Amino acid sequence: MSDFYSSDKLVEFGMSMGIAQQLVKTMNEVLKNMYVPGAMNPMHPPIGGYNPPAPVPQVFYAMLDGKQSGPYSETECSRLINEKKIVKETYIWMPGMNEWKTAENTPAVLRLAALAPPEFKPHN
Repeated sequence: MSDFYSSDKLVEFGMSMGIAQQLVKTMNEVLKNMYVPGAMNPMHPPIGGYNPPAPVPQVFYAMLDGKQSGPYSETECSRLINEKKIVKETYIWMPGMNEWKTAENTPAVLRLAALAPPEFKPHN
């Protein structure tokens, strides 16, 4: 009867881990170079084959000063967030949405707000 902690078992385990790591590395390389037609974000388009259309830029509409305004690009929307013109209570609509929602309930706007730098306050 062999012991789990015997040197033979440890060597066997170590070799198994090494093989598993090589398999993972190989599979990651294969997946990195794979193209799936119809995928939202293909890794690489095939050479001389189908080239998927460029992604449609995200646009935002906002209710500012009681008026519908826009469309705004992500850059413009970020600027409005930094200028505090778009706040969490601001109503936002984007293509694909069924209705207007507040900025705090619109994930794309929350992402932009999270990426916005904080207001600079110099230290005295």
